[in-house]
Amino acid sequence: FDAEAQLEGSALSPFLLGMALNHDVRSLPDQNLLGDPTEVALVEHAIHRIGERAFAQLETQYPRAAEIPFDSERKCMTSIHPFGEGYLILTKGAAESLARMMHHPEHRVQIEKYNDLWSAQGMRVVGFAYAVIPAFPAHLTPEAIEKELHFAGIAGMIDPPREEARASIEACKQAGIVPVMITGDHPATAKYIAAQLGILEEGDLVMTGSELQQTDNDTLSEKIERIRVYARVNPEQKLRILQALQAKGHFVAMTGDGVNDAPSLRAANIGVAMGINGTDVTKEVADMILLDDNFATIVRAVKEGRRIYDNVRKFVKYIMTCNGAELWTIMVATFAGLPVPLLPIHILWINLVTDGLPGLALANEKADRDTMQRPPRKSGESIFADGLGLHIIRIGILMALIALGTQWWGLHNDIPHWQTMVFTVLALSQLGHVLAIRSERTLLYKQGLFSNKPMIITIVLTVALQIAILYVPAANAIFHTQPLTWTELALCFGLSAIVFHAVELEKYIRKRRQRTTKS
Repeated sequence: FDAEAQLEGSALSPFLLGMALNHDVRSLPDQNLLGDPTEVALVEHAIHRIGERAFAQLETQYPRAAEIPFDSERKCMTSIHPFGEGYLILTKGAAESLARMMHHPEHRVQIEKYNDLWSAQGMRVVGFAYAVIPAFPAHLTPEAIEKELHFAGIAGMIDPPREEARASIEACKQAGIVPVMITGDHPATAKYIAAQLGILEEGDLVMTGSELQQTDNDTLSEKIERIRVYARVNPEQKLRILQALQAKGHFVAMTGDGVNDAPSLRAANIGVAMGINGTDVTKEVADMILLDDNFATIVRAVKEGRRIYDNVRKFVKYIMTCNGAELWTIMVATFAGLPVPLLPIHILWINLVTDGLPGLALANEKADRDTMQRPPRKSGESIFADGLGLHIIRIGILMALIALGTQWWGLHNDIPHWQTMVFTVLALSQLGHVLAIRSERTLLYKQGLFSNKPMIITIVLTVALQIAILYVPAANAIFHTQPLTWTELALCFGLSAIVFHAVELEKYIRKRRQRTTKS
């Protein structure tokens, strides 16, 4: 509602004057407004009420002579403008802050009434106050100016969550990420919005900045993991919350857009700055910048990060298992007194082609279906954790045993080209291995054979090249290979398939164990 009194010499109420003059919003050449979203909303409302031409004339008629900027302690901003023979003071800020500056006690009651009522409905409430003074103030301090003001009006606005926000919050929870709201809004507003988004559930705590100020570190440490909403918090307290969570061993990502958020973003494990409304300082210290200022983008980034990390693990698993198999094959054959099973040209071919092409295709692997349903890994966890190291040893030894078994069978049956069979079995085994490790948890038939088309193309190409060096005479001379009979080639494919089925069985057994543990 607007104040009924009209300022002398102005056809506008002090409420609309406050909206039109007390802000840091800038107009862009494309007619859009740039600035804090709350201020932009207020300015747009003023323009809608008085028209663009009148709005532009007001800024010229009442230029800003001085300003006391907004700060998180006062939670308000004051601008001073020439007004007739005197000066107009316009103050805008949190309703409870303005209530303390009122000249008339009844105005305080009005402000507090509407502040409590609208905040409980999830509105962000901003109050306006004014005063007309005969001369420019001698001291530009909040204590000297922001007192004995007259009530101009109060504005309530709703910043509705984006449609995808609640789903993103739910995705965070399923992924083991705990969302916490830290805001300068009224506690009732913060509580309402947090409940709407699913951040605040039954049993969770809400803490205000004043309560936090009175809470010692030990008490905060006890409650910190149950607090989901912090309201009316200043930047120093935001940093304290961050440090308290880190002291409990949590890996903390912090978002922010203002200059005062820079220390928190720098101290966070991952600082996230807003690309549209964020200041240059926050963008400079942040680890990640959201180009669309959308929380859902953070969730998508988490999923993409997990996908990339999983694919790195798969690449390490594939390369080290295959290289380990080659090492075991040559080493065991040497100690057992058997002929050398592989020539240097064979090892070079396997490392460059059989390992290289499918290994690169692993980078295109899509995220597993349960990527966002599993808890985050520990920050200090080794890449070889969660069974990867054991897999490298077990499957590497299995590949070597299959290759050595092929060698023994070839020598026992006096097959002259046994070395070509060992070479082929080892190469094809590694292709079966890369098919099976495309997912660490999902069996291939559930994942879908063609979900990674580059992988299928590289495997078909590699098999074709492997067959070519067996049956093309010129390649026989280069790679010291001999053509195999169709029976021998089929035997090589059959033996190499053992590795694929062994890895799939390993995933199946592991999944059964996890289900048993959960139940």
